[in-house]
Amino acid sequence: MNIEPLKPVRSVGRSSNADEVILGVDTHRDTHVAAVLSKAGNVLAAESFPATASGYRQLVEWAVRLGVVRRAGVECSGNYGAALSRYLLSQGIEVIEAPGPGRSARRRRRKSDQGDAEAAARSVLSGRARSPAKSGSGPAEIARMYMVAKDSAVKAQRQAVNQLKAILVTADPALREELANLPRRALIQACLQLSEGGEETDPVLRATRFTLHALAERIEQLRAQARVLERRLSAVIGCHYPRLVDAVGIGPHSAAVLLTAIGENSDRMRGEASFAALCGASPVEYSSGSRQHRRLNRGGNRQANAALHRVVLSRLRWDPRTQTYYERRVLEGKTRREIIRCLKRYVAREVYRLVQEERRSPGWASAG
Repeated sequence: MNIEPLKPVRSVGRSSNADEVILGVDTHRDTHVAAVLSKAGNVLAAESFPATASGYRQLVEWAVRLGVVRRAGVECSGNYGAALSRYLLSQGIEVIEAPGPGRSARRRRRKSDQGDAEAAARSVLSGRARSPAKSGSGPAEIARMYMVAKDSAVKAQRQAVNQLKAILVTADPALREELANLPRRALIQACLQLSEGGEETDPVLRATRFTLHALAERIEQLRAQARVLERRLSAVIGCHYPRLVDAVGIGPHSAAVLLTAIGENSDRMRGEASFAALCGASPVEYSSGSRQHRRLNRGGNRQANAALHRVVLSRLRWDPRTQTYYERRVLEGKTRREIIRCLKRYVAREVYRLVQEERRSPGWASAG
């Protein structure tokens, strides 16, 4: 690969008379393969670049030599291509999430990285790819990182508790009876007080005591870590989206999940209907003949759908307005599943509007 010495990328096109070109990128962990297409769909060039800061600069400099780059299709813009997408956006290039070619297309032709990069550019050129990539900056991205760490800490804590209880099943009868029937918190505190014992203690019993003590310490460490992350998550959401967490049934964790689905750049979706479809909360037509029916949507972002479900269940328990709605729809002959589907659609609309109102408010900051 022969690339000239790096210079600051001044613009995405060198002159207003230059022809516009479309950039497509197939992203990987260590390298990105880029292809540039003309507006007529001809492949002008293809090249591989390292997935590094200097590699991103080289990619953009290489592309702008071929024409004006205003749009780029990037595969996996939320994963391997996240850093590249942020850099392209900083250079004034619109980044569009390029869908993969799919199984049928892969069966019809050979698989190659250059072919995938060309397909990414063609999907933008044809208009098949229209969803802007997430900007990956601001409070939504901060909340996502805290949420990932918190979820893994809670999962590891639950696993350690299960391991501790499993060890007690086969433990020495005296030790098992000592710790039997204790609530979880009391059991963990009792295990923290266990000592290994002296040389005269049975070796298996010593190992059991040591293991229980180690697992109890791990549980406490993970619990403390999860609390710290929960506080940080609450602070970020409460600072930037106070009206969202003030809504009935929406806690910091559910708010973070829904904000992650929306993304930082609001232009990713055409409106609240697009957000509902993204969360799998939009009705799906399931009719045949004279039978008109709509069923639950099992597609979309399932984590966001689960967050909407938690909000609905909380409101059914505590919100009088939601309870009144539920009772009215029951009298109309609707099932509980159908009513929950409708309520999730209403919650999705409310969340989208609250987020948009917060972002339009004068004092809102995109990061901090």
